[in-house]
Amino acid sequence: MLTQTSPFRGFRVFGIFLFFGAAMASFAGVTLIWPGTFLDCLWALNLQAYKQLGRWGSGVGVGFLALAAALAVVGTGWFLRRFWGWSLATVVIATQVLANMVNVVKGDFLRGGVGLIFAGVLLYFLLRPQVRSAFHKRPSSGAC
Repeated sequence: MLTQTSPFRGFRVFGIFLFFGAAMASFAGVTLIWPGTFLDCLWALNLQAYKQLGRWGSGVGVGFLALAAALAVVGTGWFLRRFWGWSLATVVIATQVLANMVNVVKGDFLRGGVGLIFAGVLLYFLLRPQVRSAFHKRPSSGAC
């Protein structure tokens, strides 16, 4: 069983991963809502995605900012070792597994397959009893 102070391989890394995802979603949201800034040059790393997302206008940017906020909340719950943090992290990664399955079925075998393996490993990590047991459920308030 994991204690609050015991080191656990991958625990911090996964929490940092959540905040990194929040930062990247924020970047995407800001650059899609306000194109033409100096930040646009960073899209050179994935120009195809920028072209596809840019067609949807600023609405998709708002979606990315909402995703960024959600990932930051999940990351906070993760580091505070709250049950809801673990639950939401599991939902986020399970959704990624499903999205990558769809990509594979649609014929994008390389990206979908690599994403499926990566997300699958993360989901396996989250569902391990040692990880799950590190999270605390808040006691009820005792209200009738």
